[in-house]
Amino acid sequence: MEPIYKGKHFITLEDWDKSEIDKLLDVSKTLKQKFLSNVETEYLKHKTAFLMFFEQSTRTRNSMESGLAQLGGHATFLDTSTMQISHGESAKDTAVILSSYGHGIAARNCFWGIGNRYLREMATYSTVPVMNLQCDLYHPMQGLADLMTIQEVKGETKNLKVSVIWAYAESHKKPISVPVTQVLLFPRYGIDVTLAYPKGYQLPDWVIEKARKNAAENGGSLTITHDIEIAFKDADIVIPKNWGSWVSNQSTDVIDDTLTANRGWKCTEKLMKLAKKDVKYMHALPADRENEVENSVIDGEHSIVYQEAENRLHTAKAVMAMTMGNK
Repeated sequence: MEPIYKGKHFITLEDWDKSEIDKLLDVSKTLKQKFLSNVETEYLKHKTAFLMFFEQSTRTRNSMESGLAQLGGHATFLDTSTMQISHGESAKDTAVILSSYGHGIAARNCFWGIGNRYLREMATYSTVPVMNLQCDLYHPMQGLADLMTIQEVKGETKNLKVSVIWAYAESHKKPISVPVTQVLLFPRYGIDVTLAYPKGYQLPDWVIEKARKNAAENGGSLTITHDIEIAFKDADIVIPKNWGSWVSNQSTDVIDDTLTANRGWKCTEKLMKLAKKDVKYMHALPADRENEVENSVIDGEHSIVYQEAENRLHTAKAVMAMTMGNK
């Protein structure tokens, strides 16, 4: 029996079976081809979605807005600081009302210990699909685009060495949602994930336990190291990206002694030479250039960050088309 996608919430890919994720990827690839061929795809004609942002966005907001327009619908951008949320309106009341006005609700809320709970409360009361545009724990839109990109450039994913690597940055204390999503998702596709970080930047224990379970069930693996060179050694894909020390330190301070002690965790040309000759460099963007990564790497021949960013459009469209559509 064909799964029912209409109305299905998209809060974490852990809630989606592998066959359902495969369908999302197939639809993403079809929509990408139609986009490049200038074929109209008005599958959500006259449908509306509300995009709630508790913080800044470039790729996520624009991929959702332009994506829904290309599907024939309309997206309403909502800065939550201008909504009654800022006066204390509950997630329940917001979800009930907005879901009565349209066909989908999407939200970005990355506040530690709050974001995912907020989305799940909205999903409990919403009559339309709730889509996670990044929370404190998950970034499923990014994870789906990352996997699509890896499949495009590498084909078969089984036994690929993909290294998720902490990197130094000063711009802001970033959520752990990107690496959490990657280490949970990639092993489901037979990928050998290496997770590398200095002391103080560990992911939650439950994430590691679930990632190992996903790996055992799907022929992948998860290796944890605190040596950056081991992560780069013979890697097929490297994803050096900063995330905050939220698990060990809930302070919102951006720069502290733990961060400054690890300034050397940076993606360099020298480290890239330890990887395979056809290694690819990925990053969810925005990158903290010359802190996380040397410009010569992110702008170099191994970088596929713009392809990865472009795929955010096509995967966002697939999620909306399948969850907000008629089937």
